[in-house]
Amino acid sequence: MTSPMLKQRQTQKMLQKLSPQQIQLMKLLQVPTAALDQRVEQELEANPALEKDTFEEEQDPIEEALSGRTEEEKKEKEEEEYDPYEDFDMSDYLTNDEVGSYKLRTDNYVDPDEENKTIPIAVIHSFHEELEKQLGLVPMADDKRKLALQLIGSIDDDGYLRREIEAIVDDLAFSQNVQTDEAELEEVLEIVQNFEPAGVGARDLQECLLIQIRRRPNESNRYLDIAEDILENHFDEFAKKHYDKLIRSLGIREDDLRLSIDEILKLNPKPGGTLVNNNKPEHYIIPDFTITNNNGILELTLNARNAPDLRISDTYKDMLRDYSKTKKRTKQQKDAVMFIKQKIDSAKWFIDAIKQRQQTMLNTMNAIMNYQYDYFLTGDEVKLRPMILKDIAEITGLDISTISRVSNSKYVQTEFGTFKLKSFFSESLQTDSGEEVSTREVKKILSSLIEKENKRKPLSDQKLTESLVLQGYNIARRTVAKYREQLNIPVARLRKQL
Repeated sequence: MTSPMLKQRQTQKMLQKLSPQQIQLMKLLQVPTAALDQRVEQELEANPALEKDTFEEEQDPIEEALSGRTEEEKKEKEEEEYDPYEDFDMSDYLTNDEVGSYKLRTDNYVDPDEENKTIPIAVIHSFHEELEKQLGLVPMADDKRKLALQLIGSIDDDGYLRREIEAIVDDLAFSQNVQTDEAELEEVLEIVQNFEPAGVGARDLQECLLIQIRRRPNESNRYLDIAEDILENHFDEFAKKHYDKLIRSLGIREDDLRLSIDEILKLNPKPGGTLVNNNKPEHYIIPDFTITNNNGILELTLNARNAPDLRISDTYKDMLRDYSKTKKRTKQQKDAVMFIKQKIDSAKWFIDAIKQRQQTMLNTMNAIMNYQYDYFLTGDEVKLRPMILKDIAEITGLDISTISRVSNSKYVQTEFGTFKLKSFFSESLQTDSGEEVSTREVKKILSSLIEKENKRKPLSDQKLTESLVLQGYNIARRTVAKYREQLNIPVARLRKQL
């Protein structure tokens, strides 16, 4: 048996690889304005050759750092471009055994010259802490308190106890070695269900609403009585909005049913949300662009926070200049100059990437604004043209992936509100006349039809389809259903009102 012969071949291949600068630019494009400050601060901390320009000078600080201030500096820069240390092993230049002074500081080190910028943190109690606080006010034996704490811990953020009682009995036995049974746990659960907010600890929506309505005021109210009867004995008909069946079963008039349902609608289906949502920090949108209407002419501006004043550190340039004048150069000096050059190059790349980011964002947004000019003038969604990433890529000459990065995380402020750039992209739909319209236009008309419908007899998806076809839109019923779901509009049966 002969072994296969090994052969060596020489082939040529063309590969396209992104440079480190291109990768850095792609990452910066994804960063929204709100997070750009933090990204710049990270770079400032990592690269001592980069600094913020805090002085007002006639020349642009970035251009000054890249091109030099005087002819003498330009000449010195040309001399620096020649690297007499090319033949040194690069691994020597990548090591730095010197320990920075910041690493020798203790955690409680305080710089006396640094301004105290500590932000006070508000003390906020979580939803479960509020329930445990109420539990502490209830006189209870220690063994039952353990059961109550287990129940409270099993309640979700909506305020529901969705874990089975039988499973909680097993949890107590395995995790805490506490023996109990379902009857005792049900008894403790009744105590927890008396806590605020009303409805907490319920196992389903029906029980949640019943707990709330049974805490009604002592005065007589026949509509509350009917509402309790509906929730307790006719919940399925109520959930499916079978109002005719309810009227016959309860033997009441339509007005009585409407007023009783109004009482039910005042109840909170997610009692836990009243506390959980209040404890969540608010998130504010910082627009990346602003479009203003100046007497019928649209003007686009970029948020000033997208153009931080950065420059190369004069100290590092002076160090490099002084080194070039030194005749005798030691190994430590060579290491130092290589470190300085690397940091200056990195700073230049970052400054260039910031400038390219600004230009790319402006080019992309300007193309979107001109493409949707009529919409930004009037704010009428019907005037939105069908637009895909490819359309803007062809106008700007940028890659589709670049347009996607810009539009995914950026916002524009207009006279009609603040919108995500991605929301202006939509597919097209053809009308009877052959004209292409945006799917957002169709959704706007669909939403308008549902708003104007008779709530006693809501329009079915088939009826909505017929109305759109009469207006010249070629659309299928399943497409109408898809758009309705995207608009978070329920089916006709659930839109019915008395």
